[in-house]
Order: sequence, then structure tokens, then C-alpha cells
Amino acid sequence: MTYIIALLSGLVFGLGLLLSGLADPAKVLGFLDLAGAWDPSLALVMAAAIAVAIVPFTLARRRTRTYFTNQPMQLPASRRIDRPLVLGALVFGVGWGLAGFCPGPAVVLAASGAPLAVLFLAAMLVGMWLAGRLHG
Repeated sequence: MTYIIALLSGLVFGLGLLLSGLADPAKVLGFLDLAGAWDPSLALVMAAAIAVAIVPFTLARRRTRTYFTNQPMQLPASRRIDRPLVLGALVFGVGWGLAGFCPGPAVVLAASGAPLAVLFLAAMLVGMWLAGRLHG
């Protein structure tokens, strides 16, 4: 049941990325181009996503077990802003700004066979492996 829920969640998330334009690197780079032809539409998509997610995350904090599978709830416990968090956010932001991809859209576009997305996904996986080796 857990795998079915994960698969359905991933499919809905991927569809949302495609419909909202978040999987289009040109649209993402247009959003990040504050000094040029800025496209604010992704800000509205992100704001709507946050608004929709507030209620379920608030309810999830009150639960000790998941709703469908009755497994222990696994929410982040730490709220500390430390060096690895800041460095990771910087690397994420630079990668997003240079390539126009972040992990979710990269997976969606790589699944469609887009060569740049496949390259980005491979580089991301190597980076994750290296980070695990450094911090493991």
C-alpha cells in the first residue's frame, strides 16, 4: 500500500509540475530573471502550493501515525539553521539558476527523455552520492 500511495503521489506531483510550468526550464529561468523579462507566474504557483499545504502539514504535526498505512509519522524534528543547511540551499539555488531544473522537474523531464534533464539528473545523483560520502 505504501508503494502505491508513493507512486500516486509522485504522479500527481509530476502532473502538477507539468501543468504549472515548473518543469519548463525557460519558464523557471524567466522567473529567476529579476533584472530582465521577469515572469511572476511561478510565484503565484508557489504561493498556491504553500497555501494548500499549510492545512495538511498542520494536521500531520498533531498525528503520531500516518493516515493510510498507520506507519509512524516522520516529520523533521530539527528547526536549526546550520552550515550544511545553508550550503545545501546555496548549491540548490545556484543549480536551479544555472540549469532551470530542480529535482522534481528534472525527474519529470528525464522520464520524457529530455537530454539536458537526464544530464542534470545524473549530475545531481553524483552530487548526492558525494555528499553522502563526505558526511557519511
